[in-house]
Amino acid sequence: MTVADLLNMPLLLLLLPIVAFLYASVGHGGASGYLALMSAFAFPVTFMKPTALVLNILVSGISFYFYYREKKFKWNLFYPFAITSIPFSFLGGYLTVPTFYYKVILATVLFFAVLRLVGFLGKEKKEMTPLNLYAAVIVGAIIGFLSGLIGIGGGIILSPVIILLGWGTMKQTAAVSALFILVNSISGISGFLLKGGVLPESSFPLIGIVFVGGFFGAYFGSKKFNSVILKNVLALVLGIAIYKLYATA
Repeated sequence: MTVADLLNMPLLLLLLPIVAFLYASVGHGGASGYLALMSAFAFPVTFMKPTALVLNILVSGISFYFYYREKKFKWNLFYPFAITSIPFSFLGGYLTVPTFYYKVILATVLFFAVLRLVGFLGKEKKEMTPLNLYAAVIVGAIIGFLSGLIGIGGGIILSPVIILLGWGTMKQTAAVSALFILVNSISGISGFLLKGGVLPESSFPLIGIVFVGGFFGAYFGSKKFNSVILKNVLALVLGIAIYKLYATA
């Protein structure tokens, strides 16, 4: 995959910043969306994982900045997940799975992403409940490992868990998810590079494109932005990618 190949995919270059915008608006880095698009455009797996992690670091970092500035971040809601997710994300990034299993795992995670986007996995509860420390530690380890293994930050899984269990509000969840995604993505890419993996230079032009979408998404998301219709469209795109992944696995 070369820069010239990317420039010959105008639809991809149009959709990437839209995906970044939508995910950043809810505190996510967008890796599941980037992976879905790259899969739909038949990118090689060796390109997909490191590229998604790098873009994830960029967008989640922007999201965290805006949500933190709005004073939505809660340290006590973050660290129980992070203390286990970071080392397990490193382990997942270090490992390499066969293409078949990679596609099956990714498709399964994307399925949960679709459910999350269309509102089936979590609506904000009126009354909050205390965080269960032991459960959070276990959840963090599982999400961290999957994150590093397939190249996501894990926020698409963590967010519905927090919301469903009433451990945080929507805005608090977005802020915590943003930092969770950031640290897991850094840990995952570190494991990938330590194993001898290489960042594809042809993916670097995508950084600027995704930055624009992520910046505006995080800005408006932290300011009460609602993008229900666009999220449904994105859910449709992810659904197509899921079908393609299972069909080609």
